[in-house]
Formats: sequence, structure tokens, C-alpha cells
Amino acid sequence: MQNNHYKKTLFLAVFFALSVPFIISAVSIENPLAYNTFQEFINALAWFILQIAVAIAPIMFIFAGFKFVTAVGDPKKIDDAKKMVLWTMVGLGVVFCSYAIINFFRRIFPM
Repeated sequence: MQNNHYKKTLFLAVFFALSVPFIISAVSIENPLAYNTFQEFINALAWFILQIAVAIAPIMFIFAGFKFVTAVGDPKKIDDAKKMVLWTMVGLGVVFCSYAIINFFRRIFPM
């Protein structure tokens, strides 16, 4: 009885393995992105990140200024506000440098 079960299982496995190429060829997958090359996608992603960073940075500077004004002489709060300004500037620098590096390599290796 079990031998018959194994034969049926083996037959189904071989049948599906042989029918997979026909099933796959019937399906066509379209590009879900609006970009045709990887370079276009990276450029668009870098531009998007740059826009987000430029939009968020002024908000962070305003928030740090608010923290500085409301510190009322507390050295720890003033130090936190200074750190916030510093790390916002560092983040902007990293984003600008990464965008510049991407454009640099795009000009060196045109596609």
C-alpha cells in the first residue's frame, strides 16, 4: 500500500517538475519601477534622499533652537541642543557628500 503511495508522489513530483518551464514561459513580468537601468534608479533614490534631508534639516535646527532657548541655563540641556545642531549638520554633510559621490561616478562611468 505504501509503495503505491510513493509511486503516486513520485509521478506528481516529476509531472510538476516537467511542467514548470511551460508555466513560467506563460507568465511575463513587467518592470514595476519607472526606471529602466540600475543607474537611473540609484540617481532617483539619491535625489529623493537629498530632498528629504533638505526638508527635515530646518525643522531640526528650529527644534534645537527651541531646546536652546528653553534650557534656561541648564548646561545639560544646552549641550543637548548643541549636539542636535552638530549631528544635523553632520547628517546634511553625509547626504550632500553621498549625492556628490554618486554624481562623480556617474560622470566618470557614463552609461
